[in-house]
Amino acid sequence: MRMHTREAFSFSVGSEGNMATSLFCGRLAAGLRNSSSRTTLSNFSKVVGGSSGLLGNHGAQVLPQQQQQRNLSLHEYMSIGLLKEAGVAVPAGMVASSPEEAYSIAKQIEEARDISSQMLGRKLFTKQTGEQGRICNQVFICERRYPRREYYFAIAMERSYQGPVLVGSSQGGVNIEEVAAENPDAIVKEPIDIVEGIKMEQAVKVAQKMGFPPALINEAAENMIKLYNDWTQEDPRDRQAAKADLNYIGLDGNIGCLVNGAGLAMATMDIIKLHGGTPANFLDVGGGATAHQVTEAFKLITSDKKVQAILVNIFGGIMRWTRVDDAKALIAASPLKILACDDLDEAAKMVVKLSEIVSLAKEAQVDVKFQLPI
Repeated sequence: MRMHTREAFSFSVGSEGNMATSLFCGRLAAGLRNSSSRTTLSNFSKVVGGSSGLLGNHGAQVLPQQQQQRNLSLHEYMSIGLLKEAGVAVPAGMVASSPEEAYSIAKQIEEARDISSQMLGRKLFTKQTGEQGRICNQVFICERRYPRREYYFAIAMERSYQGPVLVGSSQGGVNIEEVAAENPDAIVKEPIDIVEGIKMEQAVKVAQKMGFPPALINEAAENMIKLYNDWTQEDPRDRQAAKADLNYIGLDGNIGCLVNGAGLAMATMDIIKLHGGTPANFLDVGGGATAHQVTEAFKLITSDKKVQAILVNIFGGIMRWTRVDDAKALIAASPLKILACDDLDEAAKMVVKLSEIVSLAKEAQVDVKFQLPI
């Protein structure tokens, strides 16, 4: 499945009155259970962004622009896992990698083994795989729900609203683009303050307008809030980076990176990997970084306990400070243990070695002190 940054979900009211959610995607377990057609997220993006689509009747005029898209490849069982972690009600299920495993998961379903044997190790051809198809290595087997009624719900980032907007409809399980074109009043829209986040009364209002039964309105609203990705669910470092206007992404390595320029940051991470190291982060302070931003950048990097060494790679040509000799003098006079290099390749080799030394010392529970010059 290829999922755009806009999030789309469908609600189903089960026979027991429980709320169930599922991503709009092709199911790897197609054939184990039937499902009605779902609107793809790429089409949803077009509808939300279009002047005559779901959000088209908003008053603000939007100039035509090429909108950036970032894609995320995500299997349905992973999506359901994320929803479950957020407390959203989802069908119980497990992943199987062999027909025998599929049978053991669903012993009561004799046909699970037969159907999974026709899928595992073979190519699947769906709208998500393209004409060439993709090898099926696993199948996702989950309990069957019997929906009495389906609802459409999505969370979109919309330029005309200058932030996120909740989009809902009582007409779920159908082509939502057709609903928007034929019956625009069937689409419910609720803008969200990007700073304050979603409020319970807003979610309740959307649930009411979508036509949920009174007994299920609060439950539907709670699921909407759980689906909304606010700052309380984010890494605190992401929030700190956003406040300082820094481009930061935390990674799993132990070498911190502080760079100006996204391209240079990527190249710096690549050369660290080339010499056997692992970057702890992507951090672009930008060409016009202030002293405050650089300070916050160092705070971000050093807040990661995994970081053993930091590689600073600043291109002076896009910064206000371009007096190289004066900069070197400041570095030399600093009480910090800073090793200056004129060559990026040598700097990468050095930071990898230093991180290895510190890591080994910590494993041996001994202290390490560096004496300059080395």
